Parts: sequence; C-alpha cells; structure tokens
Amino acid sequence: MSNVSDTSTLSIDSSHPCLAGPFPGHPIVPGVLLLDRVLARAESCVGQRLNVTSLPVAKFTRPLLPGEVAVLQLEVHETEIKFDISKDNARIAQGSFKIDRGS
Repeated sequence: MSNVSDTSTLSIDSSHPCLAGPFPGHPIVPGVLLLDRVLARAESCVGQRLNVTSLPVAKFTRPLLPGEVAVLQLEVHETEIKFDISKDNARIAQGSFKIDRGS
C-alpha cells in the first residue's frame, strides 16, 4: 500500500460527553480524544481499519478548547502514522502511532 498524506480540520463540540468531568467549568479536550480523532482520520484516508501496536511518541503542548478548530496533518506509512495538530500556527500535539495494516 502507498503512503498517504492528509491535512484536515478537527473540532470537538462542547456537548461531547467526555468533556463533562475532567475540568468542571473550564473543559479542555482530552488528549485521548485527539488521538482517537487522529486514528479515525487515518483509517478514513486509507479506507481500512488500522491496528495500533504502540504509541511511542505523543506530546501535548497546548490545550484545545471545545469548539476551537485545529488543523490535523498526518502521514500514514506502511507501519506508522505521524501526526501534528495545531491551532493558529501553534502546535497542540504531535506524535506517532506504530501500526499493522494487516493483509
């Protein structure tokens, strides 16, 4: 399979259920939700489910607030997904998943 590069936007609505608990009155989008969106976008780009084998790098440098629009840049390679999430040219998160595309 060939490598895929993609740039898209992502935004988490303030009504998302995972925002209810962690920071009452001042919710931020949890990193695990951002990782879930990265993986979902990668799967959409390659048209198949991807099996994550590890997450060797994940760095979160700024919060994303509900309703804010961020830019997701990703590269899907045979055994890796590299991602970068930013808002207003400031990095929010970056990292990589190790994957097994299967046969």
